[in-house]
Amino acid sequence: MAECLLIVDDEPSIREFLEIMLSHDGYEVRTAATGEEAIKLYRQHEPDLVLTDVKMPGMSGLDLLRQIHSIDPSVPVIAITAYASADDALRAVKEGAYDYVSKPFEIDDLRIIIRNALEMRRLRKENTDLRRCVDSGRRFGEIIGVSPAMEEIFTLIYRIAPSRANVLIIGESGTGKELIAKAIHANSPRKSYPFVAVNCSAIPESLLESELFGHMKGSFTGAVTDKRGLLETAHMGTVFLDEVGEIPVATQAKLLRFLQERELRRVGDTDQKTIDVRIIAATNKHLEREMELGNFREDLYYRLNVIRIRVPPLREREEDIPLLVDHFMRKFASEQGKRIVRVSSLAAQVLCNYHYPGNVRELENIVERCVTLEQSDQLTAENLPPKLIEVCRRSIPAYEIDIPPEGIDLNEALESMERKLIIRALDLAEGNRGRAAQLLGITLRSLRYRLVKLDMDQEDHHGDAAEAN
Repeated sequence: MAECLLIVDDEPSIREFLEIMLSHDGYEVRTAATGEEAIKLYRQHEPDLVLTDVKMPGMSGLDLLRQIHSIDPSVPVIAITAYASADDALRAVKEGAYDYVSKPFEIDDLRIIIRNALEMRRLRKENTDLRRCVDSGRRFGEIIGVSPAMEEIFTLIYRIAPSRANVLIIGESGTGKELIAKAIHANSPRKSYPFVAVNCSAIPESLLESELFGHMKGSFTGAVTDKRGLLETAHMGTVFLDEVGEIPVATQAKLLRFLQERELRRVGDTDQKTIDVRIIAATNKHLEREMELGNFREDLYYRLNVIRIRVPPLREREEDIPLLVDHFMRKFASEQGKRIVRVSSLAAQVLCNYHYPGNVRELENIVERCVTLEQSDQLTAENLPPKLIEVCRRSIPAYEIDIPPEGIDLNEALESMERKLIIRALDLAEGNRGRAAQLLGITLRSLRYRLVKLDMDQEDHHGDAAEAN
């Protein structure tokens, strides 16, 4: 999208000359004869740069500069001053003008000043957006994380979103590859156009070519009408090819041709259509190995792999787990009309100690289950899947026993170890005996018996040693 310039000058010849010259340079140009008219145009079009004469009847260029900067201080304003009018130039710069030119000005000099001012604005905006993302330290759209790996991905999204470059996202299933693709699209100039996601592994091989490229009526059995393909549907937008490694080799050849020519032909058609889309592909496969096996075309791989993003599995960014748990807890509590405001210490410890082979998607499903079953105002461990409790139970530290030369009293040693394990389990369970029994792999009745036997029934572990809720 062309950058917009607003030219303000009471001399028609200056306005017309600058409009022709700058339009020829590829800018979108708006012109105004007065400061009052310029303010109206500014509010309508929000230009990227303003070029204004300083001395005008009515509102002066300096007054216009002040008003524009009261709306948006980041917009560069270039002042046009009379020949050798140093005072006007100095006042304009003091008021916040980016630079000034004196009449009659050199065209090439003005072009350079405009180009530098716009570049400065782009850099400032990029830095502001990036700082906002880093300062929040939490999320980018629907992507959440504070780990260095995720911060690196956030930065990369900002850098590559404005470009046309194809992107290849690699990562295990459930890591959020589609969310990253959506974030790239949402921060790109294509954001007003369609984002079309295609799960290449979910479409039968015999139909994938038709789904991507479309078909003509009668081109094959069942083709009763003309149909646009998904690539054509996404014209001017973004196509996300999920599980791109599953595309059959024959269809890969046609996709490669499309990427090279930006033209496609529907199945059964003779006409070519020019389509402008950005391709973001994703896979959980090792495509280099697939190329060696002859399952994926090398030339297509290099067309897709212009920008590469590796999404780490959740086990490699453990510091993100608490944020994700909190996010999903609030999301599902809101959806289900529940007031769940926190996660219990035991539930948090169990959730943070699990390895998540299904990554963020698995964590989301676990939290949804807990919220659905929960009846209190906090997420408790009793509603976690049994496999997570088993992992936490195994994490209770074992106690090394040293047998001195004079020997030990076995019964006393066993009793001491039993006591320590029960105390540890009650600590983890915040005094809830039902959860402590789960962690120890025994029944609640057995735990009660052991507490009495060890004379621990009256001991205070986090207040009253509550029974299961």
